[in-house]
Amino acid sequence: MYSLKDYDYTLPEDRIAQQPSDRRDRSRLLEMNRQTGALSHHVFSDLPDLLHPSDLLVINNTEVIPARLTGQKATGGKVEMLLLNYGEVCTDTADGVVCDCLIKASKSPRPGTKIHLDEALAAEVLDTRNGLHTVRFTCPGDFEEHLYRIGKMPLPPYILRNRQEEAPPVDDRKTYQTVYAARKGAVAAPTAGLHFTEPLLDRLREKGVTIVHVTLHVGYGTFVPVRVTDIREHAMHAEWYAIPPETAEAVNRAKEEGRRVVAVGTTSVRTLEYASDNRGRLAPESGQCNLFIYPGYRFRAVDAMITNFHLPESTLLMLVSAFADRERILNAYRVAITENYRFYSYGDAMFIH
Repeated sequence: MYSLKDYDYTLPEDRIAQQPSDRRDRSRLLEMNRQTGALSHHVFSDLPDLLHPSDLLVINNTEVIPARLTGQKATGGKVEMLLLNYGEVCTDTADGVVCDCLIKASKSPRPGTKIHLDEALAAEVLDTRNGLHTVRFTCPGDFEEHLYRIGKMPLPPYILRNRQEEAPPVDDRKTYQTVYAARKGAVAAPTAGLHFTEPLLDRLREKGVTIVHVTLHVGYGTFVPVRVTDIREHAMHAEWYAIPPETAEAVNRAKEEGRRVVAVGTTSVRTLEYASDNRGRLAPESGQCNLFIYPGYRFRAVDAMITNFHLPESTLLMLVSAFADRERILNAYRVAITENYRFYSYGDAMFIH
């Protein structure tokens, strides 16, 4: 249960979704009863039929920013940058914008290194620590306008955009973003939310489902593999979260009334569980969440979840295994592979209850 190899499985490469579904809510949905392991097959637009009118649905309203930048050092060496903690600490001042970055270059840049991004945007490395670089960006006018002009969406490495056979082209700025994204700061999408459409949300509300939000800015830790053989030794990267008063009140009321709290995505799960007390109650708050959920964890706030299919040996697979039993989850994944479900960020979904 605690060995990294316990969370391995074999996925054919052609099951990795490279493009989103033609319609968000027409992706497939595998329903799983976590008590029995029973499975049933649906499309995502069936979700209103699977939820109860009394359910409380919790979504993550973080917005992915075009956080990937490319440039050159003064020596001519190519540089790739990924902006981090943008939604938490990034402020535009007369001296520029300062935030942490991951930087990929032939040689790690030292403090004082200047990076040319384009004619209007430049960067300077101020500090380096533990593989992260504090960078100051300078430009005329509004930094965010320049970021959105030249930045690229930080797609996961398994989504390839250099395949010649890809057709039609994908506008990842639209498709790698939930329809309810509202707070800028993530470098990865909360992918379970990608299946929702505004009409589907309206249908859920018409049924009586209450929808509230949290914010967790998904960080680069979502791409970091587990490198220890005993998963209990893995350290999660902290991510900024916020729980508004209306969400805390709605969750607390649902727990008091015995209604289900249904989390959309592992990011919502981690936020609710990190912030809840032993009774599953929340207080309005914000901070840094570094909760690592793996089998043996006792869930306090979340009663059901909607989630995508996750990478082998990933912390996300460990989280759903904690929620629904590792063997049942791996069996569900085997069934999904046999039934030609699509996996990972642009893939299909599960409803576990």
